[in-house]
Amino acid sequence: AIKGMCGCMDIKFEFAETVSPDKEYNFYKNYLSGGRELAFVIEETPNKLVIQHLLVVLDTMIIKHWRQDWIYEGDEMYLYDKDQKWIKKKLSKEERKGKWIQKVYQVDDSPRYEGIGTWVMVDGKTYWESTTDAPLPRREYSKRSDYNVLQRGNRHEIKDFGWIHEQDNVKILRDKEDIIIAQEKGWNTYRKTDDIKCQAAFDWWRENKNYWKHVRASWDQHFNKKNSISLRKQMNNRPMFSEFFELGDKFEGKVKDLFEEEKKLSKNIKNIIDKYSKE
Repeated sequence: AIKGMCGCMDIKFEFAETVSPDKEYNFYKNYLSGGRELAFVIEETPNKLVIQHLLVVLDTMIIKHWRQDWIYEGDEMYLYDKDQKWIKKKLSKEERKGKWIQKVYQVDDSPRYEGIGTWVMVDGKTYWESTTDAPLPRREYSKRSDYNVLQRGNRHEIKDFGWIHEQDNVKILRDKEDIIIAQEKGWNTYRKTDDIKCQAAFDWWRENKNYWKHVRASWDQHFNKKNSISLRKQMNNRPMFSEFFELGDKFEGKVKDLFEEEKKLSKNIKNIIDKYSKE
């Protein structure tokens, strides 16, 4: 089922705010967008699958997109609090029994959100559901300041044409208490298309996969030694992902198990993470 989310996909994004407890609230316009994306497994063990997503723009331009890790009966999660802070939670055997954790990462492999749930296969349907808090979505984080937490109700349903990411979201202003700003319905529809349409993404990954392997490893080291993660949105008006992308351009196709080069690269990656960390 998880691998059913892989392939060359044409995507349609649709979001609509639905209700608000504030009678004076001015609903935002519906959001409609689309694109093409390649999703593929980059790591697999019996209890873990790592799926990387790459955006394909105008057939030839490639942008590293989000990543999702699936962990079976994982024993800990980073749960989003607010304002770019995540707190580690240990899970009991009862909490994780038979369940999969989905860990979603930003374009630079920094944390985004994590949810836990059971894959359900019944009456010809195959889906996974979870509810978890997350930062603002990319479509709104630079445009809105009236809420700071998106409570995501995620449903991933595998279809014969691909899959649907259905969302029932709550936009929350979190301070000493939670204030609901509005609720939202979302559909991201992924339709499989011919792999040849994503050939540029396959080629790009071949030249860049070693660099991003080192980025993931550095983040894992950071996660393992922290009980909470706090990140700055920007430094000197520059977001963190732009520094990772710039560094990746310098090492594209160059890092191939050369010890000194890899040692230097790992140090540069760690420096970026430390620079944007608040701890």
